[in-house]
Amino acid sequence: MKTQSIEYASGPTRLVGHLAWDADIGARRPGVIVFPEAFGLNAHARERAERLARLGYVALAADLLGDGRVFDNLPSVVPSIKALYADRTAWRARARAALEVLLARPEVDRERLGAIGFCFGGSTALELARSGAPLSAVATFHAGLLPRLPEDAGRIGSRVLICHGDDDPVVNQDALATVVDELRRDRVDWQLARYGNTVHSFTDPQADARNNPGFAYNALADRRSWAAMRQLFDEAFALP
Repeated sequence: MKTQSIEYASGPTRLVGHLAWDADIGARRPGVIVFPEAFGLNAHARERAERLARLGYVALAADLLGDGRVFDNLPSVVPSIKALYADRTAWRARARAALEVLLARPEVDRERLGAIGFCFGGSTALELARSGAPLSAVATFHAGLLPRLPEDAGRIGSRVLICHGDDDPVVNQDALATVVDELRRDRVDWQLARYGNTVHSFTDPQADARNNPGFAYNALADRRSWAAMRQLFDEAFALP
């Protein structure tokens, strides 16, 4: 497996992603963007990209905050996240910039593209799909979920998997219901997996270190949600 730090941009913002792929695979293969949690492009997102590369994908762990920055606490990153929430056009453009990196790679099959994301990154993956991006599959893990914009109706062309902790105190249950209603109305091929006894950030082994009872790693939910994502990709990408 090869990895590479790759610079790209969205408007004036310099972004630094982490690309992973198996150089021994000669054929073009699906490309997957990995959008990280709110704290930035940390080890968790990079490890997930490398795990996808070992499965045969070209994976880009994307930078959403600029300059590859990583924050170690929530208060320090909140201004950056609020700025993107307030300007969804800029937020979606930053996500689309990561997609353009994958589209430019000679290893990537441009007809088989996916996006996954964790927490804020899961929100980003859904925003990218809502923008009409040519994705085949989207999977979110403990994502913060915003309602769609009026112009988004009918734009999602990908299959969608939402993996959610049933006891998550961070994501409002009404927000989850609103997104499910959106997917129903637009007749998206969607799935919702709810994991019992599971709170926010359940895929991140470092979640417990945040000393917040609403954030906790759950190994069982982590394994089950990753397996659900793999099944989604097998279907969407028609892999053997």
